[in-house]
Amino acid sequence: MTANYSEETIKTLDWREHIRKRPGMYIGKLGDGSSQDDGIYVLLKETFDNSIDEFMMGFGKSIEVTIKDRVVKVRDWGRGIPLGKVLDVASRMNTGAKYDSKVFKKSVGLNGVGIKAVNALSSKFILQSVRDKKIKEIEFAKGKLVRDEKIRDCDLENGTIVTFVPDNKMFGNYRYISEYIEIMMRNYVYLNTGLTINFNNNKFHSKNGLLDLLEENMSGPGIYETIHLKNHDIEIAFTHGNQYGEDYYSFVNGQHTTQGGTHLAAFREGLVKVIREFYKKDFDPSDIRASIIAAISIKVEEPVFESQTKTKLGSKDIGPAGPSVRNFILDFLKTSLDNYLHKNPETAEKIHKKILDSEKERKAISSIQKIARERAKKASLHNKKLRDCRIHYNSKDNRRLNTTIFITEGDSASGSITKSRDVETQAVFSLKGKPLNTYGLTKKIVYENEEFNLLQAALNIENGLENLRYNNVVIATDADVDGMHIRLLLITFFLQFFPDLVKHGHLYILQTPLFRVRNKKETLYCYSEEDKERAVGKLGPNPEITRFKGLGEISPGEFKHFIGKGMRLDPVRLKRNDNVAEFLEFYMGKNTPDRQEFIIENLRVEEDLIEQD
Repeated sequence: MTANYSEETIKTLDWREHIRKRPGMYIGKLGDGSSQDDGIYVLLKETFDNSIDEFMMGFGKSIEVTIKDRVVKVRDWGRGIPLGKVLDVASRMNTGAKYDSKVFKKSVGLNGVGIKAVNALSSKFILQSVRDKKIKEIEFAKGKLVRDEKIRDCDLENGTIVTFVPDNKMFGNYRYISEYIEIMMRNYVYLNTGLTINFNNNKFHSKNGLLDLLEENMSGPGIYETIHLKNHDIEIAFTHGNQYGEDYYSFVNGQHTTQGGTHLAAFREGLVKVIREFYKKDFDPSDIRASIIAAISIKVEEPVFESQTKTKLGSKDIGPAGPSVRNFILDFLKTSLDNYLHKNPETAEKIHKKILDSEKERKAISSIQKIARERAKKASLHNKKLRDCRIHYNSKDNRRLNTTIFITEGDSASGSITKSRDVETQAVFSLKGKPLNTYGLTKKIVYENEEFNLLQAALNIENGLENLRYNNVVIATDADVDGMHIRLLLITFFLQFFPDLVKHGHLYILQTPLFRVRNKKETLYCYSEEDKERAVGKLGPNPEITRFKGLGEISPGEFKHFIGKGMRLDPVRLKRNDNVAEFLEFYMGKNTPDRQEFIIENLRVEEDLIEQD
C-alpha cells in the first residue's frame, strides 16, 4: 500500500522536537556513557566549550565541574551571558555572540546550537548568568521553559553557571565514567596553559602544554627528546617510540578533533617533506612516520567542522584573509623543524637511524605482505571465518557509528551469534582454537599467521584506523579459564601491533549471563552469583536454574537479548599511568615464576576477604 503524500504529511518541528527526534545530527550517537564518544560526554563538552571560549578571550582563569548523581554543573568566571539574552541563548536556534568574530575571534562553538542540544536532551536544565552583581536564572525540562526568574541583585562574581541532568529517556541507564572526563579535562589544560580546572575536587593544570600531553600518554620514553615547536597560532610536539603504528592528538581552537582533518593531514605531509629535504633522501612516508607520537594544535578563525560534534576539521583556510591551513602548517614546519634539526644534530641522527630501521623492517615483510593480502582476499570469498554485515563503520555518517564485529572461538558460539545478530550492523569473525601469543614477536607474524592476517584484513587496519570497518570490536568468549585466556591473547595482539584500536576506545569485551533463573511466569538472566541469589529471592521457591557453561549453550533466541539494545560491553581501557611494555612483559612474557607468585598472592587475598565476610 502506497502512503498518501499530501499537505497533511508535511510537518514542521520546533527546535526542541527536532533535537530530540534527531539527536544524532547534534551530538552523534546517544550511548550510555560506556564509550568516550557517547552523547552524555558531548553534552558536557558542548557546555564546557563555552567556558573555554571565555578563557581564550582572556576572561576567567578557572572552571569548576562537578558531577554527582547524574547532575552536571559547570561554573566559569568569564564575562557572563548578557542578561537580556539568556533566554534566547538557551532556546533560540542560531543565536549566539560567536557569529561576531570580533567578540569571539577563534572559538570552538560557532553555530549557536550546542547549548540548545544540551537543553533539549536534559530532563533538567538551569542556566544562570552573573554580570556586575546581578543574576538572571532560567530553568527548562526537556527543552520546555518551566521557570524564568527576573533579574535580581546578588553577591556572586561574574560568570556563567550551567546545571543539567541528561534525560534517561534518551540515554537509558547511563553513567559518567570519571576516567573519560579526566582525559577530556587534561586535554583542555594542555591546550590552554594557565587554565585551572577543578573536576570533583581534582585540579588539572599544565605548564608545558603539548609536552605534558605527550608525556602523560606515552607508554614509554621516546627514542629522542620530544621536539616542541610553537608560535602564536600553532603548537606541535612529537617524538618517535618503539610501538607500531602512528599516534596523533589533534586540536583546533581547543577542540579535540579525534578524526583529524585538514590540519592533521597537513602535518603528516609537512613532516615527510621536511625530513626528505633535510636528509636529502626520498624516504618512504611510512618509514618516516612509523612509531611517531605527535600532537598538533592550531587556531583558526571561523573553523568549519564536518559535523556538529566537531571531531574533524574541514576548514581549508586559517581565516578569511589568511593562508590555507595546509600552506600555513607546511611553511611553519619548513622553517621551525628544519632549524631545530640543524641545531640538534644528536636528535637528527636518532631520527635518521629510526627511519632506516623502519625501512629495513618494512622491506623484510613486503614480500610476505603481498602473499598475505592475496590469501586474505581469497579467504574472504571462500571460507566462513567472516560473516560480514551489510553496512560498515563510516566516521562521516553518524548513523553508522554502532557497527560491531564479534570475535569469537568455535563453531557453536559463532553459530549462535550469527543467527542472533543484526545483519545490517553486526559481523562475526570466528577463530579456530586459541590464537598465538604474539608478545615479543615482530609484525612479520601478523602476515605469516593465517588467523591474525585474516583478522587484520577483516578489520582493515593494516595502515591504521582511518579505514576501520567496525566501530566496536568485541571479543566474545566463554566465561571460563579458556575463554579468559583467549581474551588475553587477543588483547595482547592488539596492544602489540594495533594499540590505537585500544587507545581510541574501539575494543570491548562482551558480557553474557552466567545463569538463567526462571519460573512459569518470568525469566531472569544473571551475570554473577549475587545476581542469581537476588533472582531466586524474587521468583520464589524452586525456580529452574541453568548455568551457561559457554556461548554455544545459549540458544539464538536468547542470544538476541544479549547483543541487542541491552548489550553489555566492558571497554578495554588504558589508564594514563599504564605502561604497555611492562604490562605485556609481566602478564604475557617468559617470567612464569613471578607471574605464578602474583597469582598465588592474589588468591590468598581473595580467600582472606571471603573469610572476613
